[in-house]
Amino acid sequence: MTMMAETYHIPVLLMESVDGLDIQPDGIYVDVTFGGGGHSREILSRLGKRGHLYSFDQDADAEKNMVCDDRFTFVRSNFRYVKQWMQYYGVEKIDGLLGDLGVSSHHFDDETRGFSFRFDAPLDMRMNKRAGLTAAEVLNNYTEDQLANVFYLYGELKNARRLAACIVKARQQKHVETTGQLLSVLGIETEQDNCLLFILNSQLKKDMARLFQALRIEVNHEMDALRDMLRGTTELLREGGRLSIITYHSLEDRIVKNVMKAGNVEGKVEQDFFGRMSTPFRLVNKVTTPSDEELQRNPRSRSAKLRIAEKI
Repeated sequence: MTMMAETYHIPVLLMESVDGLDIQPDGIYVDVTFGGGGHSREILSRLGKRGHLYSFDQDADAEKNMVCDDRFTFVRSNFRYVKQWMQYYGVEKIDGLLGDLGVSSHHFDDETRGFSFRFDAPLDMRMNKRAGLTAAEVLNNYTEDQLANVFYLYGELKNARRLAACIVKARQQKHVETTGQLLSVLGIETEQDNCLLFILNSQLKKDMARLFQALRIEVNHEMDALRDMLRGTTELLREGGRLSIITYHSLEDRIVKNVMKAGNVEGKVEQDFFGRMSTPFRLVNKVTTPSDEELQRNPRSRSAKLRIAEKI
């Protein structure tokens, strides 16, 4: 394992999520969030000679952590296209899929990407730096209503309209291009030495975390990608195949929960003639959360929830 892989991201709920796949040595598995490769390496350690793992990541930085193994294929793509890529590789059915939906430690700690308000950096936030709108372009080009909707829907911010109005007013004088400028526009005092050290209070930190989350979700179309991935996975999984997903906020957790419970992202429960629930999945676990030991080792795992389901 390279130093890059060790520091890129500490895998969350590693054993619990891989155990949940109930790995068959000759099976075909997919890790849709490769990152530092922690989950992928654990899956590979349990595969036999005829097993295979396909791992997805759209971030070029993740490629530096690639595994040298004949049983491994790295797919540089958004995981929303999992079904299409499996068809490309001639794979009709898979035995399990794992997804760790959290943003990697690497992204939060990279001072140049704009994912965190701890650093004064360009507001980019793209997972795939080769395409799409940046967070700065969203802030400077969306209408006030569009911004308010993004902040409310993806950040669940009660003051979404006030925040949007504040940004629109400020950008008429000067475009908002950096994290420091955004905080300044919102009236937050900071010490400008590349590291934004002075944040007023814990509630404000929570609000800013929600604001940055909303921008990141919008920039990367995360909810649409998650819905597409889960629809494709539902079709790809063979009978008895496992779906093991780690979520970090209520928006994505609700979608995953709906799919595992009802077989669709809307959570619409269908019943047969006798009133029995019709669903393609059987829930394997109650929601699993990190142990106290893991929380001490990796505080960023505190909001993680693991859900596991089996195709029936």
